[in-house]
Amino acid sequence: MAPFVVTVLTMFPEAFPGPLGVSLIGAAWRETGLWRLETVDIRAFSKDKRGFLDDTPAGGGPGQVMRADVIASALDSVEAGGRPPLYMSARGRPLTQARVREWSKGPGLIVLCGRFEGVDQRVIDARGFEEVSVGDAVLAGGEAAALVAVEACVRLLPGVLGEAASLDEESFEDHLLEHPQYTRPREFEGLEIPPVLTSGHHGAVAKWRRAERERATRERRPDLWAAHLANQQAKGASSPVGDDDDASD
Repeated sequence: MAPFVVTVLTMFPEAFPGPLGVSLIGAAWRETGLWRLETVDIRAFSKDKRGFLDDTPAGGGPGQVMRADVIASALDSVEAGGRPPLYMSARGRPLTQARVREWSKGPGLIVLCGRFEGVDQRVIDARGFEEVSVGDAVLAGGEAAALVAVEACVRLLPGVLGEAASLDEESFEDHLLEHPQYTRPREFEGLEIPPVLTSGHHGAVAKWRRAERERATRERRPDLWAAHLANQQAKGASSPVGDDDDASD
């Protein structure tokens, strides 16, 4: 099977692989070849003898904007191979688990990391970049955001994490956040592991975890909770556990 190939267009290739090169994700790249990471230095495509790849914003204003012709040349140097081009941008659509899962089923990604005030909109439109945001905050550049998007995608590739079952109850699967986790010691600074988790009753454990996932989602992410309820209704499922506290006894 062909590896999942990620190509990052960036002014700072030295920012990679970063956290993508460690632990199971790093091993899946360096040792088993389940995925591959490439970087393209955007600066190498500057047509200016001084190496500049940005210019002042049309219409005035502070900062600089990355030139469309330079970005286009950098992208056109890469063999797309059916991979979607992403542009990490605070004004993009939010990164979601559903989108990540869709990308993970494809041949790979091409990711553009902007700098300064951003990238000339014309190259985004002309080359079909999908603008993606990793949160409601502005970063100095797209490199950190690219690391987030790539890691979220690569960890879903078959064989990367080892246990597919470990992904089933993660946050955002079926629009619910993950339940809290515990391990030894049984007592820590006066706090004990919830008794249900040490009861050996698998049905009770499953019920408790489901209730905690629903509770956390209702309290922390009402948007996800609404999506979960709509999904349940569409499936004709029974009512969620809701505020029933018996599951945690």
